[in-house]
Amino acid sequence: MTERLSDVTTGTDTSATGRDSADDTRTEVAESRRTTEGTVYTVTGGDWDEVLADAVHDERIVMNLGPQHPSTHGVLRLVLELEGETVTHARSVIGYLHTGIEKNCEYRTWVQGVTFITRTDYLAPLHHEAAYCMGVEKLLGITVPERAQAVRVLLMELNRISSHLVALATGGMELGALTGMTSGFREREEVLHLLEHLTGLRMNHAFIRPGGLAQDLPVDAVEKINSFVKIMEKRLPDYDKLLTGQPIWRNRLAGVGYLPVDACIALGITGPILRSAGLAWDLRKIEPYSGYENYEFDVPTSNAADCFARYLLRLEEMHQSLRIIKQVVKSLPTGPVMVEDAKIAWPAQLTIGSDGMGNSLEHVRKIMGQSMESLIHHFKLVTEGFKVPAGQVYVPIESPRGELGYHLVSDGGTRPMRVHLREPSFVNLQSMPAMCEGGMVADVIAAVASIDPVMGGCDR
Repeated sequence: MTERLSDVTTGTDTSATGRDSADDTRTEVAESRRTTEGTVYTVTGGDWDEVLADAVHDERIVMNLGPQHPSTHGVLRLVLELEGETVTHARSVIGYLHTGIEKNCEYRTWVQGVTFITRTDYLAPLHHEAAYCMGVEKLLGITVPERAQAVRVLLMELNRISSHLVALATGGMELGALTGMTSGFREREEVLHLLEHLTGLRMNHAFIRPGGLAQDLPVDAVEKINSFVKIMEKRLPDYDKLLTGQPIWRNRLAGVGYLPVDACIALGITGPILRSAGLAWDLRKIEPYSGYENYEFDVPTSNAADCFARYLLRLEEMHQSLRIIKQVVKSLPTGPVMVEDAKIAWPAQLTIGSDGMGNSLEHVRKIMGQSMESLIHHFKLVTEGFKVPAGQVYVPIESPRGELGYHLVSDGGTRPMRVHLREPSFVNLQSMPAMCEGGMVADVIAAVASIDPVMGGCDR
């Protein structure tokens, strides 16, 4: 299968010595124009313009696949150079979902940043919340209570299941297996209903906060979780009957999107793609966090290194997540879900009113009529935020797509000086040309689906 793999050890040399010095027409700065709002710069990126200009041979066709296409797994544009049905050159074009989330976080308090980063990978928001808050807590030098740690693990594994279900469902849709799509989204609804009951929202929860959680779980949480586990343990085996043994599904995925372990390492690929190539690299095992070392689970691997192996691994990872969830529920500690430091603990120690929003009348009565100090402290904590000691940290965790890392820099103030994400969707998308070049056009769809990129995370 090595003929399917393009050479990932070579590429365009963009260093000073690697540039073509004979090209005197190269502009070193972006073109600009004056407008009523100031100077506007026109910046181009990537090499797809060169690809388009170079394709002058009659037998070569350059095709745009996306970004408005139902099979590019989101707002992703692929520029493919074809000879017949064979892909000879492939490039990805991103940026259609750019939101500036990293820069927005630098203009908000540390707590407010949670509501931004949870919207990057919108299929795994709780993993982003956990990684970001772990970075803030490392800068603060605080330890989260055991109950909060356990609930974080519970929520992240629920989120892993919902994310893998979307990967399976959308991959099935893109390949024409519409029953796989309807089944995947049906099961995902079960997860989202449970997450809404536990956190208050289906997505973009902002439930994990620096120091712990926004509030404790509802009183019937264990009952609801156990009911969900029973449903999923009954339905997950149906996917083996529906897809795994289905000859069309197997033929569309087996031997397609081949990427061996050395290519994964050269490109920095992590997650199910790396594990499908045989390397059992999972940060929950390699560098445990949030108490993962206390739970028993397996890291499934394969040596097939193709799309079918990635499908099987995601299916097995959902079973392992259910295994972790059952252990968390069985050993769920009691106690607080937020640190005791009153200068940080907001808003977990507030109570929710009967309408499900705001604060209870008891708390409002206290801060408004009994304690001026409580009102001042509450006002400053909400509007100004807490200060974080100067320093920088990098905290990685295992998201459904691989290593998700947060690099946070503090100058000692109430806002981050720098927030940067190591987003696995962005890094893993580099493997697309290596998977697709030399294959057929139809196999591009399967390869991109097996990468499972979330374009909000790519562009952020």
